[in-house]
Amino acid sequence: MNERRLLKLGIVGTIVAALCCFTPILVVLLGAVGLSALTGYLDYVLLPALAIFAGLTAYALWRRSRANS
Repeated sequence: MNERRLLKLGIVGTIVAALCCFTPILVVLLGAVGLSALTGYLDYVLLPALAIFAGLTAYALWRRSRANS
């Protein structure tokens, strides 16, 4: 996977995970389709996903800086 695509994936994933963690977007969507019972488990999925995507973004930036130097 090239650096540019890796960086885009990391940034988009981080933004989506952050929006779902810190705003009630996912809670409203799950409630609208009748799956509001799953909202208690969102922290177990979204916080690790946020950490993984933030790490992926950092790795892509590190890899990009090594390629440029």
